[in-house]
Amino acid sequence: MDWFIAPEYWWSRLVFQRALAGLYLVAFLTAALQFRALIGERGMLPVPRFVDRVRFRQAPSLFQLHYSDRFFAACAWTGCGVSAALIAGVDSQLPLWAGMLLWLVPWVLYLSIVNVGQTWYAFGWESLLLEVGFLAVFLGNDDVAPPVVVLFLLRWILFRVEFGAGLIKMRGDACWRKLTCLYYHHETQPMPGPLSWFFHHLPRPLHRVEVAANHVTQLVVPVLLFTPQPVATAAASLMIVTQLWLVLSGNFAWLNWITIVLAVSALKLPAGAPSSVPGAPLWYETVVLAVAALLLALSYHPVANMISRRQIMNRSFDPLHLVNTYGAFGSVSRIRYEVVVEGTYDAVPHEDSDWREYEFKGKPGDPRHWPRQFAPYHLRLDWLMWFAALSPSYAGPWFGALVERLLENDRDTLRLLRRSPFPPDAPPRHVRARLFRYEYTSWRELRETGACWERTYVREYLPPTRLAGVAQKS
Repeated sequence: MDWFIAPEYWWSRLVFQRALAGLYLVAFLTAALQFRALIGERGMLPVPRFVDRVRFRQAPSLFQLHYSDRFFAACAWTGCGVSAALIAGVDSQLPLWAGMLLWLVPWVLYLSIVNVGQTWYAFGWESLLLEVGFLAVFLGNDDVAPPVVVLFLLRWILFRVEFGAGLIKMRGDACWRKLTCLYYHHETQPMPGPLSWFFHHLPRPLHRVEVAANHVTQLVVPVLLFTPQPVATAAASLMIVTQLWLVLSGNFAWLNWITIVLAVSALKLPAGAPSSVPGAPLWYETVVLAVAALLLALSYHPVANMISRRQIMNRSFDPLHLVNTYGAFGSVSRIRYEVVVEGTYDAVPHEDSDWREYEFKGKPGDPRHWPRQFAPYHLRLDWLMWFAALSPSYAGPWFGALVERLLENDRDTLRLLRRSPFPPDAPPRHVRARLFRYEYTSWRELRETGACWERTYVREYLPPTRLAGVAQKS
């Protein structure tokens, strides 16, 4: 069937596949380096405890069948290895069926991780990587031109990502409709980047233009993805430019990057396909069409959610994360709060004790420490600390366990931090947490002090705590 394939998207597929494999590599590397402290056997939210109360049908995962830290590490590093092989193009050297199986491996492994990752993996870009990764299995290799139906489904994901995000903004915080959200967002976003301070200090009229442009990009441009070329390419290109602007303004893990990768699949690149492109075998056409029918049927609930006045963000409607709903920043915080964690050697701690502050890698702490660029790498603990500052209820399941591990100088937990003020063989006797308000400094204050933040004490978050009784203050 000539209509089944689109040879003109040969190079778009190639770039898409290699870039997606790169994001898989980042995701597996993040898991391999952070899992022991977060969800390992001695982690803050251990996988064994989770699988004891959640059935396989609710959260399909290899770790439902067996879990050990060694097995998890093997799966994560295997995912890194397979991702690296896909970046190198090994799938194109294999028969079509074998290339599809190779793309299936990282999807199965990452699904297994996400489905036992609990709150540490409750981010929209986890489901987005799985949804896109599942479609990549059926995109083919050098044995066949890209299937039209799979290219359409990739645009369908991109449409839902952007249009859903646009709708949640228009239905959510009034500042999106008033074009004023960027007065606050760059200062209060979960993890600022090295340029966020400068973005915040742009003129307010420009902030209003940014918000208006965002509404156009998310509510109008996505419709153009389904128009003929070159309009669809122009629409995808505009989305890529917008996402790169967001990459510069903050750290959003791989959310912006996977959106860019999706947009690449809609580009009609100048270079064409090889002179002779083999036709698609019948079994391949049958499998692809059956999968497409399944995904379109599963789209019912995400679409119903998207058009609902009670639209919710970032939810999976099936345990395999095949078709999901997305959205971000339906509301924008006006004030930035941060939880500052400190420890002391004093047996009876007082306010004037020698309290020493723990430094996190990404979240604001020392006002003079300039933020770094980490995305697409995902600092999971830093992100959850942002939620903890919004409300102690967000941190209830894990914050007490974090404090306990700091009191033990747990090696795996300390690896998640930028700096511990205590040597490995001498843990603190007490740990406390305090809530501060953080605000960007002005240009004058930056020149005079070198500090990008100024902070003001708000209240006690967790009283001085020792190992005998770790409890979260509510």
